[in-house]
Amino acid sequence: MAVLGGILPLPAEDAGGLPETSSVLRWVRPANVHFAPAKLLCLENTHNREGGNAAAPAPFRKLVTAAKDQGLAVHLDGARIFNAAVAWEVDVKTYTGMVDSVQFCLSKGLGAPVGSLVCGRKSFIEEARHWRKVVGGGMRQSGVLAAAGLVALKENLSRLSEDHENASVLAERLEESEHLFVEPCPKRTNMVYFEIRKESVTAEELARRCRLKGVLFNPVSSKRVRLVTHLDVSRSDVREAARIILEEAADR
Repeated sequence: MAVLGGILPLPAEDAGGLPETSSVLRWVRPANVHFAPAKLLCLENTHNREGGNAAAPAPFRKLVTAAKDQGLAVHLDGARIFNAAVAWEVDVKTYTGMVDSVQFCLSKGLGAPVGSLVCGRKSFIEEARHWRKVVGGGMRQSGVLAAAGLVALKENLSRLSEDHENASVLAERLEESEHLFVEPCPKRTNMVYFEIRKESVTAEELARRCRLKGVLFNPVSSKRVRLVTHLDVSRSDVREAARIILEEAADR
C-alpha cells in the first residue's frame, strides 16, 4: 500500500464484521504534521475471517454515515456482497448505494470461472484504469470472460440462498463432534469455520487426510479450518463432506 499508493493503514478492530463507529472516528484526528490524515474507510461485507458474517443494513448505514460526516470516502470490499444482500433479504443497492466505490467477485458464489468488478463514479473508474495500467494490469480478449460474468449476474443470484442453507446444514452436522468447535456466526452465509480440539490432529493433517477421500479445503491456521459452499457443492455433497470430516477428526 505504501509503495503503490502512498497509503498508511490505520487499522480498526472489526471483530463481528464491522468496526465500532468510535474505533473508526478515533483515527479522524485534527490536522497535525505528525500524523497521516484519515481519508478512506474500507469495509468488508460479507466478512471472510468472521465466518462469512453478513453485516446488517442498519449498522452498516450508521457507520458509513458517520464516516462521511467526518469527510471520509468509503470503499466496500464486497467480494460476496450479493451473499449479504440475500442473507438479509434486501436489494444489493441497500449496501452499494451508500458507498463511494465497491468491488465484487463474479466468481465465488456467483459461479463465473474468473473475474471481479470495481464500481464507482465515472471519474473514479477512469483513474482506476490508469493505476491498473501502472501496476501492469490489463486483459486481452476478455469478452469471453465478461460473457461468463453476465451469465453469473443474470442466472445465479437467485440460487445463493442454497449455498447459505447448505452451510447451515454443514455447521449443524459438524457441531455433533466433540473433537471440533464450530465457530458461531451471527448471520451465516456460505462459510463455516471450525477449530480442531483434538491435540493430535492439526488442520493441515486433517486437510491432507480428507483430501485423500475427495474433500478439499485449506487450513487457516494450525487448528482452524474454513469451509465454503458454492455452486458446485450440492446438499448431498455437504452431507458426505461432513461425514468424512467427522470421521477423520475422530480418528487417532
